[in-house]
Amino acid sequence: MLGSTHGTLTSDLRARVVACGEQPRQAVHDTASITATDGAMDVSGRPLYAPVPDLDRFFRPSSVAVVGASDSEGRPNTGITRQLVDWAERVGARLYPVHPTREHVFGLRCSPSVADLPEEVDLAVLLVGDPLPVIGELAEAKVKFAVAFASGYAETGDAGAVAQTRLAAAVERAGLRLLGPNTNLNAFERFRDDLTGPAIALITQSGHQGRPVFTLQELGVRLSHWAPTGNEADLETSDFISYFAERPEVGAIACYVEGLKDGRSFLLAADRAARRGVPVVAVKVGRTETGARTAASHTGKLTGADQVVDAAMRQFGVIRVDGLDELQDTAALLARARRPAADGVVVYSISGGTGAHFSDLACAAGLRLPRLSETKQAELHTWIPEYLNVANPVDNGGHPVGDWRGRKIIDAILADPSVGVLICPITGPFPPMSDRLAQDLVDAAEATDKLVCVVWGSPVGTETAYRETLLGSSRVATFRTFGNCITAVRAFLDHHRFTTGYRSPFDEAPRTPSPSFRKAQALMRPGKQLSEHAAKQLLRAYGIRVPREQLVTSAAAAVRAAGLVGYPVVMKASGTQLAHKTELGLVKVGLTSASQVRDAYRDLTDIARYEGLDLDGILVCQMVERGVEMVVGVTQDALFGPTVTVGLGGVLVEVLQDVAVRVPPFGEDQARAMLGELRGRALLEGIRGGPPVDVDALVEVVLRVQRMALELGDELSELDINPLMVLPRGQGAVALDALAVCR
Repeated sequence: MLGSTHGTLTSDLRARVVACGEQPRQAVHDTASITATDGAMDVSGRPLYAPVPDLDRFFRPSSVAVVGASDSEGRPNTGITRQLVDWAERVGARLYPVHPTREHVFGLRCSPSVADLPEEVDLAVLLVGDPLPVIGELAEAKVKFAVAFASGYAETGDAGAVAQTRLAAAVERAGLRLLGPNTNLNAFERFRDDLTGPAIALITQSGHQGRPVFTLQELGVRLSHWAPTGNEADLETSDFISYFAERPEVGAIACYVEGLKDGRSFLLAADRAARRGVPVVAVKVGRTETGARTAASHTGKLTGADQVVDAAMRQFGVIRVDGLDELQDTAALLARARRPAADGVVVYSISGGTGAHFSDLACAAGLRLPRLSETKQAELHTWIPEYLNVANPVDNGGHPVGDWRGRKIIDAILADPSVGVLICPITGPFPPMSDRLAQDLVDAAEATDKLVCVVWGSPVGTETAYRETLLGSSRVATFRTFGNCITAVRAFLDHHRFTTGYRSPFDEAPRTPSPSFRKAQALMRPGKQLSEHAAKQLLRAYGIRVPREQLVTSAAAAVRAAGLVGYPVVMKASGTQLAHKTELGLVKVGLTSASQVRDAYRDLTDIARYEGLDLDGILVCQMVERGVEMVVGVTQDALFGPTVTVGLGGVLVEVLQDVAVRVPPFGEDQARAMLGELRGRALLEGIRGGPPVDVDALVEVVLRVQRMALELGDELSELDINPLMVLPRGQGAVALDALAVCR
């Protein structure tokens, strides 16, 4: 099978794809299969599964050593030591200070060195400027985990990066796991233990950026863990995502990410969370050049091409948000809300203006606001005046919320089977009616499995209806802004839509080369760009259709070739130095006679001679005109490796920049989703009386190119099929031109 398939291939498309090499396998989705296949590699040599680190003893150790402990007033280590002593007492851990010249720290007996600890400890906290010399001692003492706060590593530049590499190597040799360097005390914060329900697990590379999520505890939202990953010399964001996805108390994972250490590890961790149905919400900085540069200087890691990062997150169900306020609101909703019974959203308000405004924003964001049935509207008009609109949004005019009718209206809306979410925007308090409305919403939410959201728009936020009634309920999701509510609800619906029937692409990724691979390898020229003729042979090896064509080296041979190919023909110069032939006048189209072919041959060779270009010949090609020009390609991303791109092609591809990208492995559903992301997707459906094109054939090409990217892996630096002419439905797709660069 070409890559993996989430959806169901049509029988014809499945047959054509399987013919390229590998038979389809039954996907495996249970937990046991993940464990059983640890260590498996795909055909490119990349891992298909990631082990889950056992971090129980990190977050809840039985014993802790504090190396460099201090209780001297005015010393930075003193405050840290005091916090660790308090934390160890809360979690029931035995704490051992380590200092070469002190007998006691905060009344606790000191050990002069790690070797002198009275027992094997689970966790060592290193309060030393250079942790490297201590790592060997920790290994001899069989310490399982260590935390290094020291800075001056990869975040400072090249010299620091070298020092961090040495530290990482020492940690690997020691066989322990390290958090940091350049981390902080967030993992040892005081978490509220009086809150119940699903919790948020927090991962941040910058400790301060996690504060808004941490303070959600003051609003009654439970937090279970905080992992401040710092420079990630060893333990990284992906390790914590994998671990938290397996924790039964974790309802959502919230991340602040500056740079990803390893692209494949991140995808495997996101895949694990998707298998478990655990939502991952992330702020990922680096959308702009400035943001990326700042992030790199802060953490010393590769930010990655943002378009690829964005696509990879979307591909594996990671919900990307921009602001920390969006992170906290979205994570809180996803952690606590139950699975939606329907995707219909109803806006319920006391003001026609408020309802219209919110509905506009919701629809623009892609939420579905179904029109309520005539029967349901008639029921609502039992309590709401006839002149008010109740089709959705529902405008109650204000008065019914002040008495028994308010609860009747809310219950009637929630009883509609097309409704999965009710949102009530309250732009400002208006007691006592707003108090009654808030209570009715809370009571209704407690009696239903459907999601009830309230937007409390008051800038004050001290009102009893907000602070006590709404925030006192774990069943009502309360927001302060329209935008954050819409972002969170969309993420909630998208997440459950994504995880319903989720099939991991790693389960079906190819593990052995296809027959196409052996043909392709014979064509590769390391470090060279292939000629168009050779690049098309590469496509042929993977079953991608190209025009009838012949490579010739004389005018007479060109005339003979044109007769065999069939007029009209296209003639093009073919050579390893040619990337943009049209700009140099090295393409002649629409040739209909032998004399035109001879003249074109002479013109093309003259231009090549003038430009100093070496040719392997002139291509005489079948002319294909009727269709939509697309581009399909492969590029190498420094973080994720080979990526596959599809978009509108032709000479304006760089101007339009209408492309979508995915990271292999992916299946047919993701290939089709790529087409859905294009601004010009309407061209594929036929416009101005034109026929729809063969989308199945286009999807097939994308999957075959993905297989090529996986099998050739790092050998193929770049592939560009442009244009790929997608013909009318049922007629296929033809690669009219191709460029391939070998690494």
